Amino acid sequence: MVADGPARPRPPKIERSPVGGDKVQSSSVAYSDAMPHASTGGRDSTRAVYPGTFDPFTPGHFDIVDRSRRMFDHVTVLVAVNADKRPDQTTAARATEVQRLLPADWLNVSVAAWHGLTVEYCRHHGCGVIVRGVRNSTDYQREHELATTNEALGVSTVFVPTRPELAAMSSTALRALRT
Repeated sequence: MVADGPARPRPPKIERSPVGGDKVQSSSVAYSDAMPHASTGGRDSTRAVYPGTFDPFTPGHFDIVDRSRRMFDHVTVLVAVNADKRPDQTTAARATEVQRLLPADWLNVSVAAWHGLTVEYCRHHGCGVIVRGVRNSTDYQREHELATTNEALGVSTVFVPTRPELAAMSSTALRALRT
């Protein structure tokens, strides 16, 4: 079945380097997606935030951003600090890397570094939705708890299921491959 809609790049692929420092690269091959854009902008436009540590930014993350940008007027990839994680790079360095990996023609996507609660970022920047990718029931249970709290604070959460072919790849697994 051929879907109507604009062509989009495939998620980036992980390229193993014989000397370390694996790279995530975008493919120039495109495939189509039928998911329409949710709004035409204006006063009722919807701004969303996709938060994470992104250490590293995986093909699954790329895919969630791509799908989210088609649902919302603007998506901010929010490179955040998580006290439970110890990333290899600074927040600013990770944000720069994410920006480098995203196609320049994704004009409704931006990248920001943030040290604080995601809901506070949303309040300060007029974002009404938090986007979360979920790979499995364990992810969903953890994310649902956070979503309940964020909803009580006035910001809704949209769960985007990971595509099956990308579900097995996590940032943790990619970091383990690098060592």
